[in-house]
Amino acid sequence: MSTSTLASIIQHEPELRGQTVVVIGGSAGIGFETARRARAEGAKVILTARNSERLKRAAAEIDPISTAAFDATDPMALERFFGDLPVIDHVMVTAGRPYYGRLVEMDLTKIRDLVGQHLVQALYVARNAMNRVRPGGTLIFMGGTGARRPAVGLSVASAMTAALPALTASLAVEIAPVRVNLIAAGFVDTPLSAELLGDQLEKRRNQLRTTLPIGRVVGPADVAALAVHIMTNTALTGATYDIDGGQQFVAA
Repeated sequence: MSTSTLASIIQHEPELRGQTVVVIGGSAGIGFETARRARAEGAKVILTARNSERLKRAAAEIDPISTAAFDATDPMALERFFGDLPVIDHVMVTAGRPYYGRLVEMDLTKIRDLVGQHLVQALYVARNAMNRVRPGGTLIFMGGTGARRPAVGLSVASAMTAALPALTASLAVEIAPVRVNLIAAGFVDTPLSAELLGDQLEKRRNQLRTTLPIGRVVGPADVAALAVHIMTNTALTGATYDIDGGQQFVAA
């Protein structure tokens, strides 16, 4: 191998140089790591989040070109945000949280709003992004693999898990040449996971370390690496990409 060839391998060319990435829900966890990874790959980043203080702390580390604090489930706020954007290259949506619970314990009013917000949010983002994302750019949503296996307490999560891949595929056809993809994650070791599990977090981590085929817990940086790959590979659209360390294949 020549010296010049070796040098070209070592000196990795940033894959997102000159591109602009919007991360909705970028103040922590997967969104934050995706923004960090995009910046490392040469992208300009626009960060949004609901909590202005957490957004400010994230921005201090990421150095985005701009930030916006708003509720991503609010259609009018989304419309205003996208209306002020220049042409961009990619949108990553990580805002939102799962709902788990037994049928007899559910607040059905809350569930109705939550399910509607999650699906309608995706539609609103797509409708606003289609005129802002350049041809060949991508819109990436987040879903999950954990609720594919039926279980008590997973009825709402299972419904969302089934709906998002179908929505993604249809949107990829409808708003082409903008590409639309879905990342389906299992347990990811994020602040949201810590909030949901509380004092059971370390027990869950240990369980996954001993049962997952990869022998470790999936982290937000793993998901961020996949997100950036989807952004840069322009042959990818309409698909769901699993990243759960094999969780759906074992009793984990």
